[in-house]
Amino acid sequence: MWVRSTMVYRASFAMLALGSFATSALDFVAIMIMFSHVEVLAGFTLHEVALLYGTCAASLGLADLLLGSFDRVGTRVRDGTMDTILVRPVPALAQVAADRFALRRLGRLVQGVLVLGWALSGVRLEGGPWAPLLLAVTVLSGTAVFGAVFVLGGAFQFVAQDAAEVQNSFTYGGATMLQYPPAVFAKDLVRGVTFVIPLAFVNWMPVLRLLGRDDPLRLPGWVDFAGPAVAAGCCVLAGLAWRAGLRAYRSTGS
Repeated sequence: MWVRSTMVYRASFAMLALGSFATSALDFVAIMIMFSHVEVLAGFTLHEVALLYGTCAASLGLADLLLGSFDRVGTRVRDGTMDTILVRPVPALAQVAADRFALRRLGRLVQGVLVLGWALSGVRLEGGPWAPLLLAVTVLSGTAVFGAVFVLGGAFQFVAQDAAEVQNSFTYGGATMLQYPPAVFAKDLVRGVTFVIPLAFVNWMPVLRLLGRDDPLRLPGWVDFAGPAVAAGCCVLAGLAWRAGLRAYRSTGS
């Protein structure tokens, strides 16, 4: 329904999608400006940083396209429209995900995929014939991790209705951090996004393996392949948190 209503005004959709593309592209423009003054950043070339950027941007773009509407849960709780979702014979999670589905977010996804393709043209991946498979699994696992964070943020808004920006700090803010090599950051921060909020498994761990680099925490090699398991665990946790949030919800009586 939302896609059909969007495509009624095709010129408007094209401009909005182009705006989303351009806005996300500015992040990579900043990286290119940085590399106009230096040849390497923490030992990474421009194409290697672009690989980090592309995998993260593609994962976030796909998660944002599918589950970006969860930042409006707090608004629905405040104005009472969450009640209408709960009386329909469709899972609330699916309804919230489809709520005001914004096809214009394809711009962010397309931009990330283009940068990823450009990065692959300038790097040599380790792992032989298995490298493309690991790269694809990395993007899908990263999408699941970011999606879990979106759902966790939506569940938290049942308690704190004005917490959408808290969610954004872990999704968009986390994505900004993951665009750069982990060696740029303090080890305590790297430990936090590895063991507390496992954003490092979105791209840091698998991409370091693909580039033949050691991670700054010196973790066992098998950790680089743990992305799907971590993503599954995050999805289970997000599902439990979402169910807890629904149970804690008290109708407005509307």
